[in-house]
Amino acid sequence: MLRDYQSHIKEHILSFGERHCNIIVQMPTGTGKTHLLASIIYDHLKEEQSQCVWIVAHRRELVEQIEETVARYGISKEDGRVKVMSIQWLSRHWEDLKDERPSLIVIDEAHHALAETYQELWLRYQETKKLGMTATPCRLNGKGFTDLFDTLITSNSIADFIRQGWLSAFDYVSIRPNSEDQMFVDNLQKRGADGDFQVKEMDAVLNRRPSIERLYESVRQYADGKKGIVYAISIDHARNIAGYYKEHGMNAVAIDSKTPAKERKQLVEDFKKGRIQVLVNVDVFSEGFDCPDVEFIQLARPTLSLAKYLQQVGRGLRKTDGKDCCVMIDNVGLYRLFGLPTAYRDWQAMFEGRLAGKGYANMARTAYCQTARAEKTEITTPQHDDGMETIVTHEKLVDYLNAVDNIPLGIKQDNLKAFKDRVSGLYGLKLGEKITVMPLYTEVLGTDGCLAVVRLNNKQVCIVDEQGGITARLGRCSKVKFMKDRILSMTGGNGHETYMDLYNGKLYTSKPKVLDFKKVQLLEVDGFIYSRTKTKYRAKAIRGNRNLFDYGFYLRICDYFSVPRCRQVEEDDARWGYDSTCILAGDYETYYRYCGMLADGSIVVEDTAGKYFLVDECNGKRYIACENPNTPDEDFNTVIPHLKAEASRRASMRSEKEKQEEEDKRQKRLAGMQQAEPFRSGRKWGLKLGGRIVVPPVYRNILAPVGNYCAVECNPCQWGIIMLDGKVVVEANYSKVEIRDDGTARLTVFPGKEKVVELGT
Repeated sequence: MLRDYQSHIKEHILSFGERHCNIIVQMPTGTGKTHLLASIIYDHLKEEQSQCVWIVAHRRELVEQIEETVARYGISKEDGRVKVMSIQWLSRHWEDLKDERPSLIVIDEAHHALAETYQELWLRYQETKKLGMTATPCRLNGKGFTDLFDTLITSNSIADFIRQGWLSAFDYVSIRPNSEDQMFVDNLQKRGADGDFQVKEMDAVLNRRPSIERLYESVRQYADGKKGIVYAISIDHARNIAGYYKEHGMNAVAIDSKTPAKERKQLVEDFKKGRIQVLVNVDVFSEGFDCPDVEFIQLARPTLSLAKYLQQVGRGLRKTDGKDCCVMIDNVGLYRLFGLPTAYRDWQAMFEGRLAGKGYANMARTAYCQTARAEKTEITTPQHDDGMETIVTHEKLVDYLNAVDNIPLGIKQDNLKAFKDRVSGLYGLKLGEKITVMPLYTEVLGTDGCLAVVRLNNKQVCIVDEQGGITARLGRCSKVKFMKDRILSMTGGNGHETYMDLYNGKLYTSKPKVLDFKKVQLLEVDGFIYSRTKTKYRAKAIRGNRNLFDYGFYLRICDYFSVPRCRQVEEDDARWGYDSTCILAGDYETYYRYCGMLADGSIVVEDTAGKYFLVDECNGKRYIACENPNTPDEDFNTVIPHLKAEASRRASMRSEKEKQEEEDKRQKRLAGMQQAEPFRSGRKWGLKLGGRIVVPPVYRNILAPVGNYCAVECNPCQWGIIMLDGKVVVEANYSKVEIRDDGTARLTVFPGKEKVVELGT
């Protein structure tokens, strides 16, 4: 039986098939593409003229999996009417199959169909109907698929499938933008033949002990004891990761193209059955791999390819019983190039070749801005000292999806464009197909978003908006170029180049370097840093930016050699503290002086006019006081004590709520683990629930659970007690432990001396 959405897509395929010979279908990973094509083939073979169907896969590893799925519809390999083969095998056996005329050819993972190995298939079977199936109809080089397929059919988005319960929710954690590994990735310069990062350079930079240690710590922090897949850069990188994980108690193995086929098959089977906890691979499990109980995905390989990113994270989105969510651990900052897996994708534009399937540097920044504008949903949690930050948790995912529903992140669909009037020879502007400015200009030198640089009849150059309103006059320029991050490059008649910050209109004689934080940007020019606000802040740059601290909704710039220049929330800070400047996210008017932080994380700032504001991430900026108050309600010394008391109360309530929510979740999780059973791996014992490892095998012995607790032996005759999630509640210092149903435990210190302790419920 097909699901409703599969039946709906099938109807579209049959309808379009009457008008088009070649169709490509986009469905997210984990939504049952293979089941859908098996159903289509089953119906197709019922037709009187249908004699043979070919299914062509990108790799031989996928052939057996497709054959098994098709066999469920009563079409076995021995039947002969359906042939499943890899494109590599087919390219070597054209002559063996020259007498066969398939009535339908299905291309699995059809985003590979632009490769040279598929060209012969199209040449030999031009009249045969072709059906392509893929989760990602895009190419890194921007080449479209219209030479091969007549039309694209798209399904619901990943966000829709998660809302409807067909795909798993997820937690997403990523390295911080100012982390060491993010710096390594940002500095990658070389590109491979496919346009992606060069493997050799990535391997040299990231295949190092400190980076691998950080990979391990991330798994321990966010997915301890969970079953997962790690995507590595190279064979050597994968083996180094697996080796380090294994040294530190994780049952991890590496699989790559050099792993013998028989051994690879056995390792995959062991992983599916829970005998292996972590698979570290190099491009082996990016496509077609079906293991629904994968609980975490670790991204340890940088990429510029959208297809590779979505295929990898998609391995964790399948649902299964007992799986609450999947943890995406992004150790190479792919979130900042692609957004979350749920971000909007314009598949039609990529299918047509109007948009490359690659990452864009502003994806994460736009996601934050759109979320704040839509519903002010808090999608980040406070940063930790482990160099990682939580982007979204599965509990808040639906709120996040509702806030940014169908908003194209990072890629503007309608940019301002120039058009020429053939009669007058002048240029106008249009947005999409709508003309917004009639032909007025002798030249349009460039466009970016909803701005254009135009030349007037008097040869003066101006920046105009989509309605033709002049936002800046540039004088006489011979050349103008829009750069990244809203920087404009201008070349005058003398050949000198100057630069304009389009946020505030400020000019610079040297090319600015953009310092990009989560929601705030600064410019660095000639050893100084500048804010991008109309009232500009300027300070001497410090090597390594050790005085810049990113707090998400604001950036704090510390001057360790100056005392505060404004009133402080805490009086001691006024005497012993140091001066700080704040740049608020989304505020391009002015900078602020930092007065201090309240207990709930909100801050108090002062603008250059002597007005004080309370700022928090959810509610933005609110006026509270000024230097020359007209009423007592505007006096700083009156307002601050009240604000501090309110903030303390809110912080306390939030802390208690979070503790209670965490405890409720933990008790629910423990209740669902009471059927766990001890299992042995080598000489060590752990706990397993079904096929999922809940406590890794690290103990000398372990007894069956009693309620939420379990007795464990660490060393000979040294017993203790753990909870079913691995938390130690009684250290292993006792010769015997007996856990009772009433929530107590009898501990034998040595024969004849015992004590009873309360464990709780």
